[in-house]
Amino acid sequence: MKRIKVDHENEGSLNTDVIFDILSRVPTKPLLNMKCISRGWHGIISNRSFIKAQLQNTDLVLNGFIVQDRYMMCKRDIKTVSYIPVESKNGAKVVHQTVFGFLPEDVVVLASCKGIVCCRSCLPSSNPTIYVCNPSNREWIQLKWSPPCDITESIALAFDFEPSKFKLVRVKRIELNNYDDEDEDEEDFFFTFELYCSETKTWRKSAEICNCKDDLIKNRGVYIGGFLHWLTEGDQILTFDVEKEMSLLIPVPVPLANEFRTVAACIGEYEGRLHYVQVSEQGLHVWCLEDLYEFKWMLKHCKILEVFEGEYPRFFLNLKNRVLESEDTTNPWMNPLGFKDGKLLIKVSSELYIYDMKKDKMAHACSYLQLKPQSMSHPTVFPLSLTLVSLKDA
Repeated sequence: MKRIKVDHENEGSLNTDVIFDILSRVPTKPLLNMKCISRGWHGIISNRSFIKAQLQNTDLVLNGFIVQDRYMMCKRDIKTVSYIPVESKNGAKVVHQTVFGFLPEDVVVLASCKGIVCCRSCLPSSNPTIYVCNPSNREWIQLKWSPPCDITESIALAFDFEPSKFKLVRVKRIELNNYDDEDEDEEDFFFTFELYCSETKTWRKSAEICNCKDDLIKNRGVYIGGFLHWLTEGDQILTFDVEKEMSLLIPVPVPLANEFRTVAACIGEYEGRLHYVQVSEQGLHVWCLEDLYEFKWMLKHCKILEVFEGEYPRFFLNLKNRVLESEDTTNPWMNPLGFKDGKLLIKVSSELYIYDMKKDKMAHACSYLQLKPQSMSHPTVFPLSLTLVSLKDA
């Protein structure tokens, strides 16, 4: 195979090259290894035109889940961050805990979107900083963060493959005490939104507010088609239109006649749509949001607990009773943690599994103790895809 020298003055001619065309159809993971074959291949694969063509010619696939350990009620962060790949290596999944070792300090992961990850300094910190990085090529940029946010605040990432055009959305929960003659104990809660634009490199506060009595939990900002979604502690999903800066609350799907109780849930993206994953005494239900404004959900997948136990007797014993008897709302017996591209990272007791909804297959990922957790409450989980996108121009 011939070597090709990259001519930066004639980047446009590269897309006619046979080697360029073939490599641009290869998924990201093998391309990262192919960069080491020769200087010519490294130049092609690192080229801006090639990266754009490869994004157009291949689908972005889920490569693994980032698991961020955290305390429920504490003003101090946990530094433990783990990465669980979805593919097995020699029959066993290897847990990685140095994925963000290229950053200058320990970080807390805030958001993941199309291969790009947003992190912040672990608090307390004398100089709290926000980082936007690509773990695939170990590139990162540092952003101004003024004023620094509270440990409980959420920052989400909206990214559409153009490194110079990403946005961050900072969500802050405000408590307003109303003291009136009718109800002196009434409390109002609402969310405010601040936006950072990478083109202007500035933060600004949006005029939009959203009244909501429930706080945010779990996945912290799932970006789909221009909208960010956050799961709340109640039966609603907070949604924010990044361009129009408008918010709404979407009620989660509720079965007819409330025929079963939800034990735990999470949200995620699959085939460009928002999905709600629900574990109940009846089993696992996966719902798809068909219409954003009419709040129309469709049940896409359902599997009862007895079937799980029958198909995987080595994994599960007396599963339904254990799910029903679990009264710990912060650490339920069966807890869906993250969902992307039809793959669900789910915690059952002290073990982690990956359930492939498309193949209807369950695989053991690792013991939760392998993540070296300092807290047994549910962690924050983010999907990660590998991408060649460069942040050098951001």
